[in-house]
Amino acid sequence: MIRIILSIILLFSVFSYSQTFNIKGKVTDSNSKPLVGVNVYLAGTEKGSATNLAGSYNIRNVKPGKYIIKFSIIGYQSYTMVIELIDKPITLDVSLREEAVQTNQVVITASKVEQKISDLPVSAEVIPFQDFSKENISNLEDAMRYASGVNLIDDQISIRGSSGYSKGAGTRVLLALDGIPFYTGDTGEIIWEILPVNEIERVEIIKGAASSLYGSSAIGGVINVITKDIAKEPVTYVKTYIGAYDKPAFKQWDWGGRRFFNGITISHSTTIGKFGLTLSLSRIEDDGYKQNGFFKRYIGYLKTKYDFSQTSHLIFFANTLNQNSGNFLYWKNLQHALVPPDADQGQRVESNRYMFGAIFNNSFSDKFSLKINSSYYRTNWKDQTTSRDNSITNLFRTEFQGNYKLSDNFTLIGGIEGTTSKVRSNIFGNPSANGFGTYIHSNVTFNFPLRLSLGLRYDYSKLDSLPNFNAFSPKFGLNYKLTDDLIFRSSLGTGFRAPSLAEAFTSTTASGIIVRPNPAIKPEKSFSFEFGLNYQALNNLNLDLALFNNEFYDYIEPEIEIDNFGVNYVKFTNITRARIQGAEFDASYDVIPGILKFTSGYTYLWARDLNTHKALKYRPRNLLNLSVDYTFWNLDLGADFRYSSKVEEIDNLLAKIVPDAEERVAIYVLDLRGQYNLNKLNIPARISLNVKNLLNYNYVELIGNIAPIRNYSLGLEFYF
Repeated sequence: MIRIILSIILLFSVFSYSQTFNIKGKVTDSNSKPLVGVNVYLAGTEKGSATNLAGSYNIRNVKPGKYIIKFSIIGYQSYTMVIELIDKPITLDVSLREEAVQTNQVVITASKVEQKISDLPVSAEVIPFQDFSKENISNLEDAMRYASGVNLIDDQISIRGSSGYSKGAGTRVLLALDGIPFYTGDTGEIIWEILPVNEIERVEIIKGAASSLYGSSAIGGVINVITKDIAKEPVTYVKTYIGAYDKPAFKQWDWGGRRFFNGITISHSTTIGKFGLTLSLSRIEDDGYKQNGFFKRYIGYLKTKYDFSQTSHLIFFANTLNQNSGNFLYWKNLQHALVPPDADQGQRVESNRYMFGAIFNNSFSDKFSLKINSSYYRTNWKDQTTSRDNSITNLFRTEFQGNYKLSDNFTLIGGIEGTTSKVRSNIFGNPSANGFGTYIHSNVTFNFPLRLSLGLRYDYSKLDSLPNFNAFSPKFGLNYKLTDDLIFRSSLGTGFRAPSLAEAFTSTTASGIIVRPNPAIKPEKSFSFEFGLNYQALNNLNLDLALFNNEFYDYIEPEIEIDNFGVNYVKFTNITRARIQGAEFDASYDVIPGILKFTSGYTYLWARDLNTHKALKYRPRNLLNLSVDYTFWNLDLGADFRYSSKVEEIDNLLAKIVPDAEERVAIYVLDLRGQYNLNKLNIPARISLNVKNLLNYNYVELIGNIAPIRNYSLGLEFYF
């Protein structure tokens, strides 16, 4: 009898401990509004979840025991507590407080390891994924226009005046996806359209030369797109929107009546055991407010992750873009500002781009970890213009990075990387390019509140028949915390940028513009200095000031030359000396924390060609961004305003070819946005309404090319 009783007790115990339970609940802000995308996980385990549009989470199949549960999301203070799961499920509702001052945000771009923004020696900015949802943005390029110190000329980005407009050839700002450089092998440019906006967790922007870590294209800064983690539990996300352009401001500009645009994204994410997967597909269509300015694109995104152990994993991702679009380079004339020249009517461009990457991480110990990333980027595009330009490029890249923590006060980061690309085209010829880089970087802290950053990188680059290029890029940075509220930072270093294959070998004619190769082109070099301070007050005010000076040598710009037959043509060439100086001031103020918030950013640029003593082309002297956010119950309202002063200098050749090219003005753009959460109706969905360019203000970023006119969009997104 005793044996039977003991057996029953033993069987009951085994049964009890083999049971699993769920931990679920809801996460809200201080106004009881659901928070979407909060990471909820059990420390030391592979168990976790993320909140949906209703703010709900559910961690399934958890064994009984004691756990540390953590809640975290950008913009809010993290919350941690100890829970004990015994013999029934747990329902745990949590309220997170908004973190008005963002200096405790963790970024990885500045030194390729995790650091708080407040510890950096350089200026940095983080754009969280919530902003993309509020703005109903389908192209990351549009979001960049609202970042402080950043401006775009058409689709070419500039941080603190580092770039003008080079007709799609090269970039001085490095774009990376989860740390992997993401530029084309032929033109060396950024293709914004391929990025899966709805799968972005945040965007980290590092301002100023970052060549000591990232090499050539980072001479003006780095934009690192961090993708979302794969969901621990199955979740499907759908977003769709529809919109329309208003009528043009002038009746004579109305070439085709009302024009519409729409888009839909379907995404699914789940984890089964040690394997996780996210798959996303998007279709975007736009009739175009300009004649022949239409596009239709399909974007595919795949991310998988396999956990070999708690300290080792492999991530594989794929990005695809298939796009068919019209070709609108500049207007017919000011009276027909939304119509291209007659010779350009009906021109098309087909583009197919594919990016595949793999990231392997392994922590051998608490002190040493190894990261290997490799990527393959294939581009295949052709246009249906008179020149019939086309290009097929294959770009391969591999990097090994080691992180070694010698002590609590000293961290060493080192790595090597190699790239190779091969082009087959009728516009660049059939050149190849190879590059190699190696770097070492250290972060040192002291017993007093001083942080020291030192870095050095060596780059070797060979562009086909051109002589090889070599460059050393050192960098030095300091961060000193004078008080709990006041932080000083300073950095200086050199930058390096090899010309792209397009800058060296382009030979074409487009819309009357003749471009010829320059086999004598040389790499750019720069020396950069920045001093900044950050001041926090009352936990709801954040002020940041930066002064910067950038000296460029052998700066590459498109220039006009005349051949022996008197024909004007464009050639990318080295300007002997250029200087960009300026100041940047950012402020954010939570008038009523969690309810009413103001943010602003102002940048002053003094960009000069020291040979001609003229302003560098397409650099506005003043940039201003303002925004206000108001939250009430489940309703979010906001307004964004941006200003850019009239550029002083433009391309002289374009001014000769483009009718009314001098018709340019300062830029004033006001956007309104509203978003409503339907969770009160037990519907895990959000509705958004956006009005872009409310004033229907007409302006150009690139001469002869009217920027988007007033447009409206209605969006719906939901989880299930």
